[in-house]
Amino acid sequence: MNVRNRTFWSNWRERLQALRNVPPLARIVWQCGPPVVSGGLACRILSALLPLAMLAVSKFILDAVQRHFSGSPLPLYFWWLVGGEFGLAALGAILARGIGYFDALLADRFTRHVSIEVMKHASKLDLAAYEDPKFYDVLERARVQATDRISMIQAIGQAFQQVISAISLSAGVLWFSPWLLAVLVLAVLPAFLAESHFAFLGYAQNIRQTPAKRQLDYLRVLGASKESAKELKLFGLTDYLSGEYTRLANQIYEENVRLARRRLGAGTVLALLSTAAYYGAYAYVIYRTVTGALSWGSLQFLAGAIAGTSSNIQSLFATFSSIADQSLFLTDLVEFFKVGPTVVSKPNALPAPRPIQHGFVFEQVSFRYPGTGRNVLEGLDLRLEPGERIALIGENGEGKTTLVKLLTRLYDPTEGRILLDGRDLRDYSLEDLHSQIGVIFQDFMRYEMSAWQNIAVGRIGDGQADDGAVEMAAQKSQADRVIERLPLGYRQQLGRRFEGGVDLSGGEWQKIALARAYLRDAQLLVLDEPTAALDARSEYDVFQRFAELTEGKMSLLISHRFSTVRMAERIVVLERGRIVEQGSHDQLMALNRRYAGMFELQASSYR
Repeated sequence: MNVRNRTFWSNWRERLQALRNVPPLARIVWQCGPPVVSGGLACRILSALLPLAMLAVSKFILDAVQRHFSGSPLPLYFWWLVGGEFGLAALGAILARGIGYFDALLADRFTRHVSIEVMKHASKLDLAAYEDPKFYDVLERARVQATDRISMIQAIGQAFQQVISAISLSAGVLWFSPWLLAVLVLAVLPAFLAESHFAFLGYAQNIRQTPAKRQLDYLRVLGASKESAKELKLFGLTDYLSGEYTRLANQIYEENVRLARRRLGAGTVLALLSTAAYYGAYAYVIYRTVTGALSWGSLQFLAGAIAGTSSNIQSLFATFSSIADQSLFLTDLVEFFKVGPTVVSKPNALPAPRPIQHGFVFEQVSFRYPGTGRNVLEGLDLRLEPGERIALIGENGEGKTTLVKLLTRLYDPTEGRILLDGRDLRDYSLEDLHSQIGVIFQDFMRYEMSAWQNIAVGRIGDGQADDGAVEMAAQKSQADRVIERLPLGYRQQLGRRFEGGVDLSGGEWQKIALARAYLRDAQLLVLDEPTAALDARSEYDVFQRFAELTEGKMSLLISHRFSTVRMAERIVVLERGRIVEQGSHDQLMALNRRYAGMFELQASSYR
């Protein structure tokens, strides 16, 4: 067997294996709304049986008319047959609209249901997954499939209807000539195989093009966004970005055109074969009628049955091919739901201690990010006691933010362990642990929502974000001064994405984010570069209040500003993933080592 044949049969095996994705999809569809699914199926069953019923009634009418021309009177029920045919036609029109109605309802329900499930499942996955480009490709395709697979659901419904119609109409052709039915089926098969083959090639091509399409999306956003507008103008980047977009778009277009041309050529030849088979059968039936072997009614019935059988078989093969090939695309959605988190709560996990008695302890903790060979943290020992304010400093890439991710159990250590009140952090309920920690990362979110919602998300999950709590948190972070200048106050839409939105400066956004952390009223407060966008005066005011607000609580502060750091009771210096110094500002200055050198270097720029 040559390479091309092996590839062809390999593709077919993969296509047929992908049909295993249909049952999971069917379960999801049923969960979207059993009454809607049942109503749609009932309409399709009745609609599928109508063609045979109408052909049967037409046969009786034409046979009665033929006998009438031969001198026989019309039967008493003749006009009832005519009325019955009209009734069946009217029923067909009603059922067609019923199918459209249920399909529309199901499309909305499916899109809503799957989109919500994708969001919920994505929120449960490990943070490491989001740092893997391959996972991002799968996630992107899963998001698309959450809204784009409704055509497959409708195709499954159509296939169900076509199977019933094909079986019922084939019975009429089979009664007349089994060989005629075999010819109709065999003539359609090559076209089906060819369409399926090219559809598979289209799927494989789509997979290959996913990274390029993501680049196109990025370039499209980069070329027309508020964030990039200044540099686009000043650096003259428009021609470069549009040139890159054109190059990638042309590459994808040319690949699609080549495949489309191959599909057009093969599809045209095989479609002609199917058409020739149908008209050959039709001519044979006419010949039998002219020779007197068949009545007018039988001619009408068989002509309709042959046309319907041929059409339904072709449509069924095409629909089946579409389902098989869309099942390949559905693989990403199914596989996405199979991906599970590794950072999870144990069965019967403990609630987080209230209050925390002894604090957090890092014991010989090492950590490396998945897919890398270098430890970011190496054999780290650290204690954080209740009521203690610690500052964490070091150059970029020394592991400061990684330490926070381990402390909040967004990751688990590669080696060593982290204890909370003497118990491994993994013994506690993940959700309850997070409820006791307030964190604002350096790359905090700027939610395109109202000012109230931007703060309320800090505790909106447990229902504790009422107006009083939100306003109190805003006062603590001095975000209230920002909000009182907004036209609609706490109800003001922030950001420029939606109409009526008001954008804020970097420092104003940071105060909103700080309010979010204060709202949690957690036992541990972690601030990662919390004043990076603030001016000197605002920074001083924030940290004067920070000292007051964290009184009696554990707090961990990461900052490059030593004017801020020196307010901490203990300063921990990280270098190459290890703690090289720790103590108060005065103690570390007296040592005259790493911290003192960094402090003097920064202080010299202000002299």
